[in-house]
Amino acid sequence: MTVDRRVRVTSRNGADITETFPELAAVAAAVGGRRMVLDGEIVAVDEHGRPSFTRLQRRWPQQRRPGAQLVREVPTRFLAFDVVNIDGEDVTPWPYRARRELLDTLMLVERSPALTVPRHWTDVAPADMLAICAEQHHEGIVCKRLDSPYRSGRSRDWIKCPVRATTEAVIVGALAGPRGEVGALILAAHDEAGQLVLLGQVGTGFSGAERRRLATVLAGTEVAAPPIDEGTSMLGVQWFKPLYVGEVAYREYHAGKGLRHASWKGLCTAPVSGVCLPRDAAAVAG
Repeated sequence: MTVDRRVRVTSRNGADITETFPELAAVAAAVGGRRMVLDGEIVAVDEHGRPSFTRLQRRWPQQRRPGAQLVREVPTRFLAFDVVNIDGEDVTPWPYRARRELLDTLMLVERSPALTVPRHWTDVAPADMLAICAEQHHEGIVCKRLDSPYRSGRSRDWIKCPVRATTEAVIVGALAGPRGEVGALILAAHDEAGQLVLLGQVGTGFSGAERRRLATVLAGTEVAAPPIDEGTSMLGVQWFKPLYVGEVAYREYHAGKGLRHASWKGLCTAPVSGVCLPRDAAAVAG
């Protein structure tokens, strides 16, 4: 994000997405029109003031100028995590501690509808901060080395630590992997009426041995018709009797949209009848 009385917004891959987020033009006023390049993240917050990936999706695709009503319904803001250039001076060689001190001085207003500089802490253990995030239902924390220069892309100098909630899920189907292994599992859970409904699918978190084990466990439980209503529109799925329960970690769950960033944890011994949908939330922490 470059500020020089106007704002230009670019994505991680360098695409110009300024037209997609016209409300971010207000960032210029928040920093007094100074020229700078900021690194951060665009977010849309929910009714509790927490960033919601699901809400942000309503503002895609990129390079599309939204209508005034959509901007009013789903406003976005920029969370500034770092500063790269200020008034023409490259500050990437500075240690993060110094860049962070500079970042904290940039805003000339107490509050801005378009720009937030999130707080940071150096006297709290990461594990304690992650636990606080879990209690507050935030997505997680980022840990940065105070002596590190700025480097674009992934780096060992900063570590993203997401809050991971877990839930139990009934295995109702699978997508085939190579050599007869399980490629991904189709998961379900009971709604308030006791009916099995689609929870989502999980394709990560499996070792090769686990994929082969699951194929063996599920063998002989195949059924022709899906045990969930949503399955009638899903192609390439082998359906199973709802006999087995697994545990999955995830970042978000929204009713009708399923689990986001689900990862397999393993089979468990919970009864199928006791597996219920997790509560609908932007970032659920267990």
